[in-house]
Amino acid sequence: MSTHTVHEAHDHLHGDDCGHVAVTHGDHVDYLHDGHAHHAHGDHWDECDVSGLHVVAEGHDDHVHGPDCGHEAVPHGDHVDYLHDGHRHAAHGDHYDEH
Repeated sequence: MSTHTVHEAHDHLHGDDCGHVAVTHGDHVDYLHDGHAHHAHGDHWDECDVSGLHVVAEGHDDHVHGPDCGHEAVPHGDHVDYLHDGHRHAAHGDHYDEH
């Protein structure tokens, strides 16, 4: 039996027109708001913790994210993720990580 963290008190129904950013993450879609990501799981929403993963964003050498880069910034713990092309990227040393 797997364990997961339920996102409590979630009265909002996410979908195509809900106004929150949707990001494909493996076999599900995460919705981003209030500094976190969560996805539908049966009759509730699960928090999606990807903080333990370290996957380098490939082909990201020619673009530097920042306040005026044109991509949406999403607070994520102690850093900021930038959204584009269905991915969340975060600066990590001399490269960007997939989040």
